[in-house]
Amino acid sequence: MPVLKVVAAAIVERGRLLVVSKMAAPNVFYLPGGKPEHGEDLKQTLTRELAEELGVSPVGSRFLGEVNEIAAIERVPMQMTVFTARLEAEPHPAAELAALAWTTGYDGYAPLLAPAVSRHVIPLLRAAGSLIPDRQRRC
Repeated sequence: MPVLKVVAAAIVERGRLLVVSKMAAPNVFYLPGGKPEHGEDLKQTLTRELAEELGVSPVGSRFLGEVNEIAAIERVPMQMTVFTARLEAEPHPAAELAALAWTTGYDGYAPLLAPAVSRHVIPLLRAAGSLIPDRQRRC
């Protein structure tokens, strides 16, 4: 079975991770990003996808890790390359996105997160001290 290859952004601000949902599956939240187009490198894909989906550009993107999981929507094996980044402006859902939300991974959005996010990305960010439980956050 072919593997779905995607590039995604782990955007963390004030101890919360940006997650998005698609119109096709509005109750599943995952990281913004998508599939590379022919000839694109990973960072070009990340920049294009964030512009299309959120109307923003990534700043200071750095490799976080590779995640292998079943894609939440497509239900096929997926290899997701994840970069951390900041955003140069306020994100707004566009293209096929239904919504965006900010999660600590400890809150009400946790049960709605795609497995790649809940099983892999959240633990990586927690280990790095990037996500802050609601009871400890001051904002």
